Amino acid sequence: MDDLDVALLRARAMVLHDVQARTGDADDVTELVDVVEDAVAARRWWVQQWPDGAGYVAGMVAQDVQDRLLETEGRWPTCAVHTDEPLELDPPVAADPWWVCEHGCGRVAPLGALPPA
Repeated sequence: MDDLDVALLRARAMVLHDVQARTGDADDVTELVDVVEDAVAARRWWVQQWPDGAGYVAGMVAQDVQDRLLETEGRWPTCAVHTDEPLELDPPVAADPWWVCEHGCGRVAPLGALPPA
């Protein structure tokens, strides 16, 4: 397995963990997994064009999933305290971003380690 595949599998696992943590009771988990799979597939080309970006791909996939779920499911992930407010990745493009609540909770968890809401 090459470095590209490792980076993409890591991104997939991290984002799937966070999706499951915050949408574990969703009616159609398969649809949510498909959203993550589509985001990972779309980012493959991006990483192929910029191999040095492999360390950033997990955050990019998470943001792609956020954008897609906003269109279909609503805001994701939301803060456990401020349930109408989404968490944001900080920094938005980084090797190890954190989910952050911008409404007072601060750093909630690293990408890939969201606790259940």
